[in-house]
Amino acid sequence: MTTEYGRYAEHYGPAREPADQRGRERGHLLPAGLRAPFEGRSWREFAYVLTSLPISVVLFTYAVTMVALGAGLLVTFLGVPVLAAALAGCRGFGTLERARARGLLRMEVSEPEPLRPRGRWMFAWMGAVLKSGTSWRHLLYAVLQLPWSTFSFVVAVNFWVYGWALLTYPLWFWVFPMYGGQGGLQLYGDAQHSVYLDNPFEIAVTAAVGLLFTLATPWIVRALTTVDRLMVHGLLGPSKLASRVVELESDRGVVVDTAAADLRRIERDLHDGAQARLVNLAMDLGLAKEKLREDPQEAARMVDEAHGEVKTALQELRDLARGIHPAVLTDRGLDAALSSVASRCTVPVRVEVDLAERPAPAIEGIAYFTVSELLQNVSKHSGARGASVEVWRAGDRLMVQVVDDGAGGADAAKGSGLAGLAGRLDAVDGILVVDSPAGGPTRVTAELPWRGTVG
Repeated sequence: MTTEYGRYAEHYGPAREPADQRGRERGHLLPAGLRAPFEGRSWREFAYVLTSLPISVVLFTYAVTMVALGAGLLVTFLGVPVLAAALAGCRGFGTLERARARGLLRMEVSEPEPLRPRGRWMFAWMGAVLKSGTSWRHLLYAVLQLPWSTFSFVVAVNFWVYGWALLTYPLWFWVFPMYGGQGGLQLYGDAQHSVYLDNPFEIAVTAAVGLLFTLATPWIVRALTTVDRLMVHGLLGPSKLASRVVELESDRGVVVDTAAADLRRIERDLHDGAQARLVNLAMDLGLAKEKLREDPQEAARMVDEAHGEVKTALQELRDLARGIHPAVLTDRGLDAALSSVASRCTVPVRVEVDLAERPAPAIEGIAYFTVSELLQNVSKHSGARGASVEVWRAGDRLMVQVVDDGAGGADAAKGSGLAGLAGRLDAVDGILVVDSPAGGPTRVTAELPWRGTVG
């Protein structure tokens, strides 16, 4: 989750620039402004603008013609299938546009939600097409793309052509007077007189203006394609509602898997720990009962051992109950519960909880177990001499931050326990941010949605 770090840099310092990116920036001899006209990205974006106009003409013509025909035929039964065919065709063009955006703009757009007809008949398919918001957004894209692509085509082509023409004017200026009988580049002319750019100073100024146009054109085209990116993403991609549904389905799966894993862990701990001790205790007490009359001293020794086993079993049950939900968290809140966790850490831990009120029990429990797991990592892997835990509220978010002065190098992307912790937080719309450069320190910040207690 280190890619999320920049969003919250104001809370815990600036983000570190990736080493490979710093290396790429140092590898260029020219600044970005000078090399932009020669970069592949600029030419791909220009090609996108050039191809947008003919494609938008075809798409606009198809959409308007089919929709107008379908609307005119609505008085008959034929209007409905014509409208459905119009929307289906727009969805097909949308597939082409997403592929073009991926190829030329290097833009990844997820496929929109598919049609889900409630039946196998043609009427079910037509109903699904007409009811789909995605279909109507594709139609809107078909209508809006033509005026925008016309504008961007005119602007991009004029800037590109005039920029390179003016920049290269000194190269071809001498050709026209020699072979065309012209006195240079004509700015104005009528029956009485004419104005030409034909002296060295004017030629130099013309080339300088062309250089400015040439350097500015890639950035102008990039600004134009930014609008195209927004249109493709907003109208041809999945809707926010559909994306949210997919995200919630994924989060639900994470929650179910996590709950199942916790149940298996509790079952394993009970079976291998307390249950086994209680079975042994019952056997020892049975043997002590048999020896009570024959050898009272041996029976007393066995009862004493059984008493020790009872204490051990009770301690294991307390630890297991604390792992499910500690009583101190329910009774006294995060401050006391986190102080209890910190006291069991192998390094000194400073705990600071700044909350005017308690969050909802579910959020409180997640925050507790997040700190508990992070402090376990500090004890086992960090080699730190000290750590700190801070909890505070920032608007509608609960912030939890654990910092240690260990060796660093922690990375949630490597599939460690941090990755599982990040998945649990993501299931409740939380975020885990890890800043752990080699050599330390390590700063892990968890952000949870704030939900206050009810009643």
